Amino acid sequence: MLIIKDLYKQFGSLIAVNGFNLSITTGETVVLMGPSGCGKSTAIRTINRLVEPDHGSIMLNNSNILAMDPDELREVRKRIGFVFQHFNLIGRLSALENVMLGLVMSGVKRENAKSKATESLIKVGLENHLNHKPDQLSGGQQQRVGIARALAYEPDIMLWDEPTASLDPILVREVLVVMEDLARYRASTMIVVTHELPFALRVADQIVLMDNGKIVEEGEPSQVFVNPVSDIGKKYKELIEYQMNTSAQSLAGKGQLI
Repeated sequence: MLIIKDLYKQFGSLIAVNGFNLSITTGETVVLMGPSGCGKSTAIRTINRLVEPDHGSIMLNNSNILAMDPDELREVRKRIGFVFQHFNLIGRLSALENVMLGLVMSGVKRENAKSKATESLIKVGLENHLNHKPDQLSGGQQQRVGIARALAYEPDIMLWDEPTASLDPILVREVLVVMEDLARYRASTMIVVTHELPFALRVADQIVLMDNGKIVEEGEPSQVFVNPVSDIGKKYKELIEYQMNTSAQSLAGKGQLI
């Protein structure tokens, strides 16, 4: 169980997160959405204190992450996987070595680290690319290495900060497929910051909409996107309807051509 209360973060004159409250049940997939700059990424980065909030509490299984000393935080971070927008891979290392590195540095024996890293790379469909270096992989494959690196710790929570934002559109799907499989078949909690509406509709247990640093609406996709109460929710509903109408018109046009 993850409970976030009264989270607040300010950068200079900019209030990035303001009164953020969220409860997440173990195993849930929560998708955080909203316009660029609304505070989504800042909010999830406070969960493992990549960003230090000004005040609030983040309770993970009854322990306040914000009150932990460096040693306690180091241990809890092993249970919180994080997948970034950018791949952050080391160019001279193979995919397997990139995934192993953090495990070895945290004290895992090399053979055990190799076994865990191999298993994680197989989960993301890279069993034939273990020895490939980053420049031998596509952008989508590099991001899957990043996902495997987070999975290798067998985390209780997976945080995803717009993991497809740095990818060409043609490569986005291969990463989303991996994410969807993880959301369906893993027991860990997932919190995903994304603009990918189809992904959110398919896998989210809970949609959280943000604007200007605040949560403006939350609920199941069928509630938020069908009967929204916030302005942001209504804009997403209009976007979904537009996309559906465009697809229908495109299919009708192809039928006429045939």
